[in-house]
Amino acid sequence: MISHKDRIRYSRQIMLPQMGEAAQEKLASARVMVVGLGGLGCPAALYLASAGIGELHLVDGDTLALSNLQRQILYKSNHIHKPKALVAAQQLGAVNPHIRILPYVKKASEAWLSEHASRVDLVLDCTDNQRIRQSINRVCREMAVPVIMASVQGFSGQLVSFDFRRKGSPCYTCFFPDTEQERVDNCETSGVIGPALGIVGSAQSLEAIKLLAGLPLGSLDTLQVFEAETLDWRRLSLGKERCAGCAEPMAIAR
Repeated sequence: MISHKDRIRYSRQIMLPQMGEAAQEKLASARVMVVGLGGLGCPAALYLASAGIGELHLVDGDTLALSNLQRQILYKSNHIHKPKALVAAQQLGAVNPHIRILPYVKKASEAWLSEHASRVDLVLDCTDNQRIRQSINRVCREMAVPVIMASVQGFSGQLVSFDFRRKGSPCYTCFFPDTEQERVDNCETSGVIGPALGIVGSAQSLEAIKLLAGLPLGSLDTLQVFEAETLDWRRLSLGKERCAGCAEPMAIAR
């Protein structure tokens, strides 16, 4: 049951016909892992906390640098050199003290993800590291945990989600084959415009709320491409192609 205070706090989304109290109760019982608390993870985690997600797992091994402040909206100048995960947990706790927040000052290795991903209902990949993204994809597919993945470089962003609870779901590798060569292009090497991260990160949290509430997703098995220079969104649907792992699905619905 939703308390009187929560009914007031979340009233503007409860009154939506697509949501209601039943959807709000689903959000309150949900456990979401946000991997990467940079330009994407900051707005995504902020909206999830504000929406009343019951439990947030925040994963990032980095400390805040001066150059991060241009786009990572959870942090302030006095947070420089402090662990992002701990600062983000403190900031989000101030936004919504009624949810549970678990910070992990940890780089998300595949071994660590294999141990922890089964504890949540949804993973948000907010990293800018291709190797970690492929690890998140493999672990979530194996454990049948849905994942919403996003990235932004320069003025261009991408968003895609996979519900591995569904038998025969494609995965990230079906779109972007995994290779031994690690890509080095990221915000640190190629630059990025801050508001594009805010838009894509917000869209990522929107898809997360919809998935947890049982609503249809516009990014499910569909690559959404955002061009900040023109404010255009394009949709690229995956055909029948499947990677080797999805050709014989490993995921077993929980």
